[in-house]
Amino acid sequence: MMARAALVLVAVALLNGAGTTRAAEKAVSATWLGPTGAQFEAPTHRYGHAIMGDLPEWGRLCLILVGERICVTLPQDRVFEDIAPRLADLDHDSVPEIIVVESSVQAGAALTVYRLNGDTLQRIAAPPIGTRNRWLAPAGIADLDGDGQIEIAYIDRPHLAKRLRIWRYANGALTHVADAGQLTNHRIGDPFITGGLRACGNGPEIVTVSADWRRIKASRLAAETITTRDLGPFDGPATMQAALDCTTP
Repeated sequence: MMARAALVLVAVALLNGAGTTRAAEKAVSATWLGPTGAQFEAPTHRYGHAIMGDLPEWGRLCLILVGERICVTLPQDRVFEDIAPRLADLDHDSVPEIIVVESSVQAGAALTVYRLNGDTLQRIAAPPIGTRNRWLAPAGIADLDGDGQIEIAYIDRPHLAKRLRIWRYANGALTHVADAGQLTNHRIGDPFITGGLRACGNGPEIVTVSADWRRIKASRLAAETITTRDLGPFDGPATMQAALDCTTP
C-alpha cells in the first residue's frame, strides 16, 4: 500500500504541473515499487544433464527489484534446469511469482514456484519426476479453464513419457489437475521449447506437437479434463509460429 500511495502522490504532483515534493521523493526512493524482472545466475555444469545442448544449468535465481535484488542460491545437489525464469502473477496480488524448472541430482526435475515473502523467496514445488536426468518442459501459464485461478502446464519427460500435465496454483500450493498423453514440445539438445500458449478468441490453448513430431496439437482444459485437437502438419518453426499467431484454425 505504501508503494501505491507514493506513486499516486507523484502522479498527482505531475498532473498539477508541479515537481514532486521532497516527501514524495523520499517515499518513492524508500519504498519497494515492484519487480522489474528475474534472472538465473551462477552457471554450472554440476548436474551435467545437458538436455538443452550448450545452455548451462544455474545455481542462483534473482528477483530484480527497483534498487535491489532478492536471490536464492541452491544447494550443490540441485540446479535450475531451464531456459529462463518466467514471471506471472499466480495469486492476483499484483506481485508476480517466478516459475522455473528445478532439478535434483537424485530425483530429476520438478515444477517450482518462488514467491516473494517479505525479503526472501519462498519455494513451492510440485513433486519431482523421481529419477535423475528426467526433465520437464514448461508449456504455458494462464487461467486455462476460466475459473479465476491460474494453471501451469508442462510436458513431463518430452523425450520419453511425452505427457502434458496441468497444475493449479491456489492458496500458496500447487495441485494436480489433469494429464493428456502423446504430446511433446522439446527435442534433446534444443536450446528452446517448441510451442506455447495461444488465445484465438475462444479461451487459451496449449500448443504442442504430437509425440511423433508430425502434427501440431492444441489442448484445452475444461471441467478438469484436457481435450486435444489437430491444427495441421508440423513442418518446422514457421508452421508452429502460424499456429501460435492464430493464422491456423
